[in-house]
Amino acid sequence: MPLGEFDVIARYFSRSSTRGDVLLGVGDDAALLMPAPGHALVAATDTLVEGRHFLPGTPADAIGHQALAVNLSDLAAMGAEPAWALLSLSMPHADESWLADFADGLYGLAERHGVALVGGDTVSGPLVVTIEVLGFVPPNAALRRSGARAGDLIIVSGAPGVAAAGLEELQSGRATFESKDARVRRFLRAEPRLALGRALRGFATAAMDVSDGLLGDLDKLARSSGVGACIDLERLPLAPELEAYPLTEQERLVLHGGDDYELLFTLPADHFGYIEHLAKAGGCSLRCLGSMVRGEGVECRRDGAHVNIAGTGYDHFAS
Repeated sequence: MPLGEFDVIARYFSRSSTRGDVLLGVGDDAALLMPAPGHALVAATDTLVEGRHFLPGTPADAIGHQALAVNLSDLAAMGAEPAWALLSLSMPHADESWLADFADGLYGLAERHGVALVGGDTVSGPLVVTIEVLGFVPPNAALRRSGARAGDLIIVSGAPGVAAAGLEELQSGRATFESKDARVRRFLRAEPRLALGRALRGFATAAMDVSDGLLGDLDKLARSSGVGACIDLERLPLAPELEAYPLTEQERLVLHGGDDYELLFTLPADHFGYIEHLAKAGGCSLRCLGSMVRGEGVECRRDGAHVNIAGTGYDHFAS
């Protein structure tokens, strides 16, 4: 007998939560939630569409993980602590095996970060996943894109470009979803930098996550802050997973690749040593790329000379 809508919710998306701030969760018309006293509420939502954000045939657990990870990354970029999530799931039919794997991927990441699924909706249609995440941050400690100042260092976490390489391996057929290739694993299961985001409170002058390409996202941060940016290409973090590529390809992947969900932030120079120490203690590397400057736009240099870099960040509606 086919599963009905309410069977799907009860069987796969009604796991109990230990959070005391959930007064009423899944199963009613709406959730009842108790905001943390003295904190601002932070909200983020993202939609993943099959064929646009994930490839047809992507394992369901990876889709569940990614759908939540992209939202948690947005909260990380605000320095926030995640709390609750709502799920809207459109799918062609209620495949029990797919649903079980999707829920495992979603809850696996949610439980690691103390996130409770508190409601949502399920409908019949094309495969589309929308998640909204809510969290908390002290009102005066929230990170924004708009505070960078001339002279601040430009820092990026981790190894951007690896996930983009994994996507290209899948698209070309050189790798499968079951591959042990680290590039593919990174694309399917990026990890949000929540601990780093919280550590940046009171230190970073501006921050955002890298989802649409490092160069394009840096331009967004610079525009929001009303300053320019200058990066040195020799400082780019070139991951071991990319060392077999020609240098120009490594740079392309790092500058224009998305889906790594690393943090890009600016910082006064005298804070870098302390933040780098905290990041390393949490297993996260940092790389200084250059500095913010007076003016506008992003300039790339190699050995001190200006370099023209073609291409922009990802845009859903670009022709």
